[in-house]
Amino acid sequence: MRFFADREICYADILPPSEVRARIEVAVLNFLKILTCTDPAISDLLLINRKSSNRRVSQGLLTDDDTWIFLSRSFCKRTLMRANAAKAFIRVWKVMEMCFKILSQEKRVTQRELFYKLLCVSPDCFSSPLQVNRTIQGLLRCSRYSLGIMASSRGIVAGRLLLQEPDKEVVDCSECGSSGYAISGDLDLLDRLVMKTDARFQAVSDTRGLVQHAIFQRLAEDRVFNHIPSILITAKGYPDIATRFLLHRMSRTFPELPIMALVDWNPAGLAILCTFKFGSIGMGLEAYRYACNVKWLGLRGDDLQLIPEESLVSLKPRDLQIAKSLMSSETLQEKHREELTLMVQSGKRAEIEALYFHGYDYLGKYIAKKIVQANYI
Repeated sequence: MRFFADREICYADILPPSEVRARIEVAVLNFLKILTCTDPAISDLLLINRKSSNRRVSQGLLTDDDTWIFLSRSFCKRTLMRANAAKAFIRVWKVMEMCFKILSQEKRVTQRELFYKLLCVSPDCFSSPLQVNRTIQGLLRCSRYSLGIMASSRGIVAGRLLLQEPDKEVVDCSECGSSGYAISGDLDLLDRLVMKTDARFQAVSDTRGLVQHAIFQRLAEDRVFNHIPSILITAKGYPDIATRFLLHRMSRTFPELPIMALVDWNPAGLAILCTFKFGSIGMGLEAYRYACNVKWLGLRGDDLQLIPEESLVSLKPRDLQIAKSLMSSETLQEKHREELTLMVQSGKRAEIEALYFHGYDYLGKYIAKKIVQANYI
């Protein structure tokens, strides 16, 4: 691994509720202690700096298998001394108060549920879920799940995978139909799943919106996993924490299974692949727990010959913004960068559905040929 001598990797601890509550109590006691000082200095709260300037990349010496994004131990302040920052200061305490109550009641809530609760009790401090997300990141330097915040999962899985929850019947994901098996947002439950497979590949199928869900349904309905012994996973867009957590756990449980990504040939598709592969700056304290070595199966530039010119769509301003952000990322590998450059230069994007030009059963054949030829990066 490559380490940075001047920077310490900052991790999010996974803690039991009692220890998280203890950290909150210590924070409150320290705050009260400062208040009672002769010269009280109640101006600052230290949180991990989540800006891109504090982002680092850990990279394997010989391969990219263990490359992931992390945040270094650099702090930013929430202060009462600046009028425009006072609300951010108060938000930290409001979120800690709510998390303390949730943990005391032995409950779990989604981030969205937490936002609406905070909106009701403190409408002057909270106006968007993004404010809650920013406050949670780095709070007490423990994981979201440790704070009592459960992941909202959109993900589903199908194919040659047997899953068994504690004290439940075994679920055969190959018999769940085109709707697949819904991935739970309970990370503790996902961590305790017993998993068995005779698959030879794992396929991550994702792009933006519900369109890609239709691709997953097509592959599951055609039972592609019987022709290509595989497991299919989709997050129906940018991957949520629960789907990434399960995929990461599967990569550790079945290390011999390569993970292949099927995404649209556009900047958003590449961004989704990179989120699975390296983690995200938004989850910098926990990114290493979700990153796994994902290969890019398709669509890629050499597949454009399979797609009619009429099916190519012009890049939108949002595509170019994503491309610019990816180009500035130090995690982007050279072959990925070449694909992204080709997208921008061509000014075009291609969606997986364009392959249906060759017939609705072509997608399975396309995937099989790519895998047999080891045509992935």
